[in-house]
Amino acid sequence: MLYSQEAQKPDGRQLTLYSRYPIAEGIIPPSPSNEPIAANPHLRWHPLRGEWVAYASHRQGRTFMPPPEYNPLAPTKDPNFPTELPQGRYDIAVFDNRFPSMTVAANNPPVNIVETLPANGACEVVVFTQDPNASLGELELSHLELLLQVWGDRTRKIGEHPHIQYVLPFENKGVEMGVTLEHPHGQIYAYPFIPPVPAKMLSRQQAFYQEHQKGLLQDLIQKEIEDNQRIIYLDENAVAFVPVCARYPYEVWLATIEPVATFIDLSEPQIKSLARALKTVTLKYDGLWNRSFPYLMAWYQAPTDGKPHPEAHLHAQFYPPYRTKDRLKYLAGTELAAGMFANDALPEEKAKELQAVIVNLETPVQV
Repeated sequence: MLYSQEAQKPDGRQLTLYSRYPIAEGIIPPSPSNEPIAANPHLRWHPLRGEWVAYASHRQGRTFMPPPEYNPLAPTKDPNFPTELPQGRYDIAVFDNRFPSMTVAANNPPVNIVETLPANGACEVVVFTQDPNASLGELELSHLELLLQVWGDRTRKIGEHPHIQYVLPFENKGVEMGVTLEHPHGQIYAYPFIPPVPAKMLSRQQAFYQEHQKGLLQDLIQKEIEDNQRIIYLDENAVAFVPVCARYPYEVWLATIEPVATFIDLSEPQIKSLARALKTVTLKYDGLWNRSFPYLMAWYQAPTDGKPHPEAHLHAQFYPPYRTKDRLKYLAGTELAAGMFANDALPEEKAKELQAVIVNLETPVQV
């Protein structure tokens, strides 16, 4: 069961606490500053690429790798040094980003030689746990089930705003992926348009669905299950696998077997299975290296445009930066300049390495 409590921070931002248990009344939300957030980001049109670019110069002042005693995502201990979170019994906290790339209140974009628009989106921080040393793989399954419900609740609430067209939850884990705060957390970006990557995938999915009357990812998943070379997790409701077309070594996709469009559409059995699959993947990553494994985890779902999307299939894609155990792979010339990925390792080889890692879903693992 999901319990939640909403409050407003001293600087005007919204905070929502989520828990598997009832939350005590009267929790007072803190904020590192009482000054109202004055961010006014804007978008500029890129004529050659045909896409929007967000500009938010105030983000240059955001918090960067503070020492543990000044962790802004830990519950406040000293009222004279407030953090983003209050004391109390709750599992997950979501609040408006203090340094947003988009805000629903953005207005009056500057006049320029290219088209500009206010960046009317939303940026939220999702703190996965009060424990600063935990990771997704170390959380209880019921905690991960709650997280999936939280992503659904945020998708519903943010998607109700008339400006919002697409809601993207993601996690950057590890300094290799550009993390500026090590406390386990993710973010939610909500866009006033469908961003280029999900837009391209949705276009491919729509064309396939119109021709075959079934989902493109659903079809690929069935082929992956039948091929049975790259499966990392499988039960009756969910699957995780290294895709046959992996662009990154150790890339993993995680999805429901039967397609659902968004987090909102998940059934209870699907939530339970996705939680087990999510924990399996993250534990296998950490177990493979005997250390906290860096990655970008992005969740793709249907747009929040109010239209039916039978072609959409909720799923996560994990992008780790590693090529070999002693060398990192970053995007370079062919990936960044041409948009064509070159993978130095076969997906089947990396799948075997992940398959060989034994994990225990019931017992937290310390890395």
